[in-house]
Amino acid sequence: MDDNDLKEQVVQALKSVYDPEIPVDIYELGLIYDIKIYPVNNVYVQMTLTSPSCPSAGTIPSEAEQRIREIEGVNDVQVELTFDPPYSQDMMSEVAKLELGFM
Repeated sequence: MDDNDLKEQVVQALKSVYDPEIPVDIYELGLIYDIKIYPVNNVYVQMTLTSPSCPSAGTIPSEAEQRIREIEGVNDVQVELTFDPPYSQDMMSEVAKLELGFM
């Protein structure tokens, strides 16, 4: 599997993870800052949450990691949580903004 294929599968896996308080997946919400694929099929994801005091802070990153680990061929996964830069609604995709009625 090449890196681009794996990255697309990672994106699809992240699109299956939802913030329990918002009916939009974490990828479309703009919570994913970076996805890197390192040899051999090691995945690094840098993400944030909608707020540092988010009640789902413990569950969303671990659920994202678990979904990525389910991809066939993935060797290792690291999900790093950051709040720099702070999350804002401007980071949402147009899909998320439409879903939430912001457009």
